[in-house]
Formats: sequence, structure tokens, C-alpha cells
Amino acid sequence: MARKDKKIVRYRRPLRINIGMIIFALIFVYMAFYVYQYVTREKVQPYEVTEGSIVNDKSFTGIILRQETTEYAVQSGYINYYIREGRRAANGSTIYSMDETGEFSRILGENEQTRNLLTDEDLLSVKKELSAFSMAYSDQDFRQIYDTKYSLDSMVMEYANFNAMSNQELLAAQMESGLIRVSTPVSGIISYSVDGYEGLDATQISESVFDRSQYSRAITRAGDLVEQGAAVYKVITDDNWSVVFPLSEEDIADFSDDTSLQVRFSGGDLITDGAFSIITGTDGKSYGKLDFSKYMVQFISERYVDFRVIMQVAEGLKIPVSSVTQKNFYLVPVDYLTTGGDSDQEGFNKEVYSENGTSVVFVPTTVYYKTDEYYYLDADEDAEIHAGDYLVKPASSDRYQVGPTASLQGVYNINRGYSVFKQIEILAQNDEFYTVQKGTSYGLNVYDHIVLNAASVEGEGVLIYQ
Repeated sequence: MARKDKKIVRYRRPLRINIGMIIFALIFVYMAFYVYQYVTREKVQPYEVTEGSIVNDKSFTGIILRQETTEYAVQSGYINYYIREGRRAANGSTIYSMDETGEFSRILGENEQTRNLLTDEDLLSVKKELSAFSMAYSDQDFRQIYDTKYSLDSMVMEYANFNAMSNQELLAAQMESGLIRVSTPVSGIISYSVDGYEGLDATQISESVFDRSQYSRAITRAGDLVEQGAAVYKVITDDNWSVVFPLSEEDIADFSDDTSLQVRFSGGDLITDGAFSIITGTDGKSYGKLDFSKYMVQFISERYVDFRVIMQVAEGLKIPVSSVTQKNFYLVPVDYLTTGGDSDQEGFNKEVYSENGTSVVFVPTTVYYKTDEYYYLDADEDAEIHAGDYLVKPASSDRYQVGPTASLQGVYNINRGYSVFKQIEILAQNDEFYTVQKGTSYGLNVYDHIVLNAASVEGEGVLIYQ
């Protein structure tokens, strides 16, 4: 007999689904969905309320006005000075000499005692000037470089020339002729920086004087050849001086009631008060004017000065601008508030209508803010009191229909894990933060946690996932 081939067929077990597998699958799907939601959900970032302050200083650039007189060369020649920059000279003091031939300057330069023009003390003063410039420098005000250059030129000029001053009388005796000495016509403080604004006063102010693109200063150095009639120095005859600066509409509103302002000058620690007034320029625009009676010598070589007006410091709770939002509330007269039953819980008596007639029911209510006239009540749809409801005044038959609303500024407090609106009273602000009143009945306290970005929360009662 022929042998029969055997064919083996694999047996497939039937799929058996039991309740355990179903439960495990459901749990897996639920967890996957929850993880997906958690990963893709926008997180609410909290912010912890702290105590702080905001100082809203305002920056300005002003032009310096002084009582100053420019003096001019009596003849052509080489000039040498006898009084330092910023020193006070009496009437009739020798201020400079004119050498027609340049012989005096040549002899002065050849003298061994005048070779070392700058002392260690002079170099230290120059370094301090450069250090102050470096600390106050800003790329947004490149003109500071030129102002500093003029100041350094003036400093080096006076140091180099006056370190040799003690020998000038001896050297002048070696000259046969041609040296003319000139005296000051009035007493005052001497400056060798001349810019053409010496005769400017507050009645001539206009926007054009603040255009510094064409501004220049001339500083005559010892040994320079000058022409007859050229400006060689100026005399400041009064210690009183002024700073005039442009005002915006906002500035006018801020300073209109002030008669004095505290200012901090750039490049140093000088803080002082100045008498303040608002003047009208020849162009019809408004300008601020600060009058000072001290420190004029510190700015004797300057025409323009940068400064900050120190505003009032607001102390309180510091919160981000992004945390603040607005919300509408119903207004209810304050004399309608009562307490319910045997409890001390506050609320209002509300009329309720049914098949049996009208009755009055006490409704516990959260008060968000209070003025002398009104309480602010929640105006959300799920609130207990709605527009059109009638509230009954305690111990009276007077009724008030809920309807009028008003908005409040506030933040969302999340101490309890869900959002609760808290009213704030803003004291001051800058671009990033508000300073708000602390210790208010319906507001915030230090260390409260609030929503950093109020726009990320839809409203009150939202659970917060951090």
C-alpha cells in the first residue's frame, strides 16, 4: 500500500476577551488622553505678591542759562592765560597776555621748569572725568563723547598753562617788547568755553535751541594765535543759574502744581532741589525752568545737561502689569446688606416668586468691593443675584432692582487652587509693574499667589494647573 502523506494544520486559539482586559484598555486610553491634555494644555504661571516700590523718575535734557559776558581779543597775537578755568577773578585782575611775535610762548616752552606740564594730581583729575563719562555713557546719546572731549580739552589747557604760571613773570622780563597784559572788566567766574549762547535768556527759548546737531564750542588754548576781536573767554557774574527743558502734555499735567522739583544730574551723585516754573517759548510751546543758586561752577564748561526729575516713591504691593484685568459687578446700595438667620454670614434679602406667591429669601453673597454708597456684587451667570432681581431693604418695605453695573481692576488670586477675583487700588506704575495699596479689605496681601497672565484664565472658579 502506498504511504499516505500527513498534513499538520496549526490550531488557532480563539481570542478570549475578559473584563480585566477591557478595564486595562480603558485605563490606558484614559491615561494617554490625560497625559496628552496635560502636555498640550497651556500652563497657568503663578506670581507671588511681594512688597515693593516704583520710582517713576523722568529723564530730560536741558539748556543751561547763566548771566555771562563774552570778552574779545584786544589785538592779534599769541595768547597766554593767568587765571584757571572756574576760578573767581576780581575786577581789574590780569586775565591774559598777548604776544604779537610769539616770543613769550617760545621762551616759556624752552624753560626747563615748564617741561612737565601735567602733575600727578592733574592726571588723577583727568582720570576721574573719564571714569564719570564711562559710567554715564549711553549709545543713545552719542553726543556725550563730544561734550566730554570739550571738557577734557578745557582741563588739559588750564593744567598745562597754569603749572608754568609761577615762571611767567620772570620769563616776561626776558622779552624786550610786544607783550600786552589785559585785565578783567568786571568781577566774576572765568570760563574759556565760548559757544555763542552767552546772551541767551529764558525769553528767547524755542525748540531750535535744543537742536544740538549744529552746536559747537570754541576753547582757546594758551599759546594759540588769535585774531583781534575773537572771543577769548567769558565772565559769569552771578552764581544763580537756570536749566530750561521741553515739556510734553503729560509732563505739564505731572508738574503743573509743583513749585519745586528734586533732580539728579547725570554723570555724578549730585541731587538738589530747584525752583520750578513753566514758561512759554517764542514758538508758543511750553518749557520747564529750574532755578538754582548753587553748583553752577560744576557745570561752567557745559551748555546742555542731562538730568532726572525724582518723582514720588509709591510703596505698596508689587504686581506685574500682565496680572491685572477688569471685571463687571452689580452695584447695590450699602444699606441693603444684612445677616441671615442665626449666622453672621452677610448677604441680601431677595424676593422669590412661586405658585404660592412672593416671599423673601436671604441669599449669602460675596462682596468684592465697597464704596460709601455701593457694594460690588458678582455679575457672573452662576451668581445668586442677577439683573432684574428685587432686593428688600432690612426692616423696611423699600425694594431695589438689581441692574446698574461698574467695573473694577483686579487680579486672580489662586491661593485655594482656583481663581478668585481680588480688587486692587493702583498707586503707581511703570512698563512692567504696578504698585498697589496693601491692607485693603477686599484686596491682596503679601505672599498671596496670583495669576501672572490674567488673559490665560477665563474667569473666576477656574481650577489652576501649574
